Amino acid sequence: MDNGFVVVAEGLHKRYGDVAAVDGISFQVRRGEIFGMVGPNGAGKTTSVECVEGLRRPDEGRVTVLGLDPWRDARALRERMGVQLQSAGLPQRIKVGEAVELFASFYRQAADGDALLERLGLGEARNAYVNKLSGGQRQRLFAALALINRPEVVFLDELTTGLDPQGRRDTWDLIREIRAQGATVVLTTHFMEEAERLCDRVAIVDHGRIIALDGPAELVRQQGAQVRVVFELDGHLGDELSARAGQLDLRSLGVLDGVLRVERAGEQVVVFGQGDGLARAVAQALDAEGVRYWNLRSEQPNLEDAFLALTGRRHEVRVESAAGAAGCGRA
Repeated sequence: MDNGFVVVAEGLHKRYGDVAAVDGISFQVRRGEIFGMVGPNGAGKTTSVECVEGLRRPDEGRVTVLGLDPWRDARALRERMGVQLQSAGLPQRIKVGEAVELFASFYRQAADGDALLERLGLGEARNAYVNKLSGGQRQRLFAALALINRPEVVFLDELTTGLDPQGRRDTWDLIREIRAQGATVVLTTHFMEEAERLCDRVAIVDHGRIIALDGPAELVRQQGAQVRVVFELDGHLGDELSARAGQLDLRSLGVLDGVLRVERAGEQVVVFGQGDGLARAVAQALDAEGVRYWNLRSEQPNLEDAFLALTGRRHEVRVESAAGAAGCGRA
């Protein structure tokens, strides 16, 4: 392996006609970590990972996985690598247990298929046909097929797409378990919360390039992402005078220390800013103006905030409403 890295990708390029799907991507994955690639659909993350897996040949660049070349050493590498594709298919009339047994037969050493299905919540579906599975069950089946050879490195592409919230959290537990058993995990996702909760390091991909790579907390801190204070206006303010007072107060929030901008959508107001005392200052200003509000809360910045900042979020101070009111605050 290159300097102890499980995965090394250097200067990857992949074009389709005039479109640069991957435009000079480089990264390394350490043994035992969960490494994430995040970005919107079409950002280039899946194509990048498929180049690493040996499913696509990059036009330029160098790749090694476990010290092996994905094309020259393909047979040896497949014994040690697991891959769950974003889009995959099986014969519709094959049963779940039969699919697992089939894939197990491809490898010299395989995990206990029945135990694996139980672990993934598919034990009772062992005799079900693939075409009778729900979307979440199909995703878990493809995860089982990626793990049947007890891989040292596992590539999971949009694994939780289509899962309900509970299924997604169960899958997160599985990914942590995979890592706890000694495997390295490379995860692609467009769910920022998923990457933030699971990954040791995250590469943010946009327009075929990695625009940032670090731990989730470090990425948030580097961008100086803003604290949000959220509250609801009392919808029972019926008279015109009270409504005007509320509007005046919303505009006056823009001049508070630490406030960068204020947005309103219906009865919900979001104040963006910085500083530990922001929520207290907003509450005091609302009380001083006599504005009736409820459910005031502070929300800390997260990876999605960092992503929006990195990909072009505007930072000027402004006040906005759903009706289009704008233009207040400090420039």
